[in-house]
Amino acid sequence: MTDRFDCYYCRDNLHGKKYVKKEEKHVCTKCFNKLCANTCAECKRPVGADSKELHHKNRYWHEDCFRCAKCYKPLASESFNARDDGKIMCGKCGSREDGNRCQGCYKVVMPGSQNVEYKNKLWHEECFTCFECKQPIRTQSFLAKGDDIYCAPCHDKKFAKKCFHCKQAITSGGISYQDQPWHSECFVCHTCRKTLAGARFTSHEDKVYCVDCFKTDVAKKCHGCKNPITGFGHGTNVVNYEGYSWHEYCFNCKKCCLTLANKRFVINGDHVFCPDCAKKV
Repeated sequence: MTDRFDCYYCRDNLHGKKYVKKEEKHVCTKCFNKLCANTCAECKRPVGADSKELHHKNRYWHEDCFRCAKCYKPLASESFNARDDGKIMCGKCGSREDGNRCQGCYKVVMPGSQNVEYKNKLWHEECFTCFECKQPIRTQSFLAKGDDIYCAPCHDKKFAKKCFHCKQAITSGGISYQDQPWHSECFVCHTCRKTLAGARFTSHEDKVYCVDCFKTDVAKKCHGCKNPITGFGHGTNVVNYEGYSWHEYCFNCKKCCLTLANKRFVINGDHVFCPDCAKKV
């Protein structure tokens, strides 16, 4: 006589029938589906004995229900991401959902894609653009102004000081004269065009001159020694009288050579005399 082989729940004989072994218990498919089957996390229906079951961290799915929550791609034989909110996603959608977002377009920067990282922020390479001209920076140098990024030419055009002479941006170096910025190569003698950066110079009627050109072309001539009155060195102090000019050291009595600066004097012809010598002449 054959021993009975019954369903644990309904006691139906299982000889020759399909059954499921559940926790050391033999269960017919009907009772399994009704009493033992796990509930699919996606469709909420039992994962029956005739269905292929997939599970991950105490959650269960029908094989056909185990799909990406975003693109619905079947994931039974694919890698996947399990999110904290319970969603299952394929690797691509998971990266898009959880990855770093571009500061330009706010879309996810996919792993392995061309990107730019600056101050712990991320951009697609094509989104890292100049705030002014809107062109991608790529391998160019750039400068930041607040939260805005500028390529070097646009930054210079917008923010750099402009040369007082040529009105173009001063990107490096330069000099300042009368509170105005100049390119070194633009700050030149009005006459000979020699650069004056680091050299002695003087100005006349808003024009600048090197010492030699000022002496030759601009400076008044001393009525005494006939040399230029430049205002440099020993010739700093000048005496002017009725359209004539003298170096202070040249403004002396023609006869006794007494200096007459800040003293009474008499002019006779082209010569200057002290009052005493003037009486004798």
